[in-house]
Amino acid sequence: MANKVLFDPIQVEVWRHLLAAIAEEMGATLERTAFSPNIKERLDHSCAIFDAQGRMLAQAAHIPVHLGAMPLMLRQMLGRVTWRRGDMWICNDPRIGGTHLPDLTLVAPVYAPSPPHGMHIGRARRVGFVASRAHHADIGGMSPGSLPLSNELFQEGLILPPVRLVRRGRLQEEILALICANSRTPMERRGDLSAQIAANETGIRRFQALLGRSGEAMFATRTRENIAYAEAAIRQTLSKLKPGVYFAADVLDSDGAGAKNIPIYVTATVPGDGAIQFDFTGTASQVKGSLNATLAITRSACYYVVRCLVEEEIPNNEGCFAPIEVIAPEGTIVNARFPAAVAGGNVETSQRIVDVLLRALAPAAPERIPAASQGTMNNVTIGGYDSIRARPFSYYETIAGGAGASAQCAGASAIHTHMTNTRNTPIEALESHYPLRITELSIAEGTGGQGDHLGGNGVIRRIELLVDAHVALLTERRDHPPYGMNDGADGTLGSNTLQTPGGESRILPAKWHGDCPAGTLISIQTPGGGAWGAPRKPTLD
Repeated sequence: MANKVLFDPIQVEVWRHLLAAIAEEMGATLERTAFSPNIKERLDHSCAIFDAQGRMLAQAAHIPVHLGAMPLMLRQMLGRVTWRRGDMWICNDPRIGGTHLPDLTLVAPVYAPSPPHGMHIGRARRVGFVASRAHHADIGGMSPGSLPLSNELFQEGLILPPVRLVRRGRLQEEILALICANSRTPMERRGDLSAQIAANETGIRRFQALLGRSGEAMFATRTRENIAYAEAAIRQTLSKLKPGVYFAADVLDSDGAGAKNIPIYVTATVPGDGAIQFDFTGTASQVKGSLNATLAITRSACYYVVRCLVEEEIPNNEGCFAPIEVIAPEGTIVNARFPAAVAGGNVETSQRIVDVLLRALAPAAPERIPAASQGTMNNVTIGGYDSIRARPFSYYETIAGGAGASAQCAGASAIHTHMTNTRNTPIEALESHYPLRITELSIAEGTGGQGDHLGGNGVIRRIELLVDAHVALLTERRDHPPYGMNDGADGTLGSNTLQTPGGESRILPAKWHGDCPAGTLISIQTPGGGAWGAPRKPTLD
């Protein structure tokens, strides 16, 4: 049993950092060499390393929604791809561990360093893999930004099954040209994919250097120990939860295609032996709109919630997943069948899954589980032709909101929460890159729930179009507020507003798209987080 293993805590800690440093340096390379603000400024990417069997050894602290998705994709690719030294394979297919089409994953095998007299390429030993996943601001589809109000996957952009982008160290220009030809911003795609290649090359070098210093036998021993340690830590955390069977439900506002109040149900079974099961049976069937989640997304949300329960720092690796069983019936909104539209499942349904899981686990750990955070990423995409810079543009942003309060403290204001871990695009970078002007970015005071510990406040972000453009909004928590916990009040709903150049204002639906003239103002007020505990009654001195 994993929890019976005796660990050398010093070596576990040393190797946790050694392995994580590879993924973190990959992320730094990607960030510094990327072309688009979405990757360079918002850090909408993740990097990870794997052993030769496809087990995740480390993932940098990047995007939680990618936590279980990249391992699932790599396992799917292992039997489909012929791996060779110097190759890199690209994929975004939701049937193969993809989340949504803008997330392009680039995987490279890592081979043991050649001996002094060289080694025949066919006999090289594969010792692992490195992978980078980045959200590209446009990968084609029916509207700029590739997060449309779609009804099927084919409307969302270019679908890439595993395709070799780099062959024996040489970029396959025809594959790159195909990807760029399907994007409204081809130079961005070329620049960002070049950055992913550079990140993977960094990972390969660092992986081989670590292997060269430690030797393969020591490397295998220490990585096995790190995986076992992570599993033991997760099991220990789960064993402290109150045993029982816990049920919770919540709803998505709408799918933008007619469905409303879409339920997500989960039954969390905590046997008390260091394991946990999440069963989504009864959840709504997949919908016509784009809120359908892939199994990779649902697994990532479950892994994220359990990982958050661990109080100490532990490795992020395959061991974290072993004690967690996920039952997500195929054909539901948490495990949709191809060719369901999935653009919003990655960004919105993932957030609601987290809300439902936390609500279910609250009775098992009442002092540990916070109230609901804003529960949406408030996706905004704006695109068209930039007549100022004489080029097409595609802007994508997720907007921060309020965090849920906990038994220990108030919720943070103006912060990205749960399945997104990105930054906002700095105003200076945004205005220098796009034909847009930010006329307001402020905290929406009083939007957090009221209680013993207040929910965090949302934000107001107001964007002025300087050219004619197409705007699409994919948002949630406009009808159903983030819940409070332990008698704390709910957070405030978010809202979307459009003001025409003539000064006329109107409230926009949670899911909306349309062509807007220059001078239009788009205002997004994001939800506040729920409060924890009933408000305290004032006492007389």
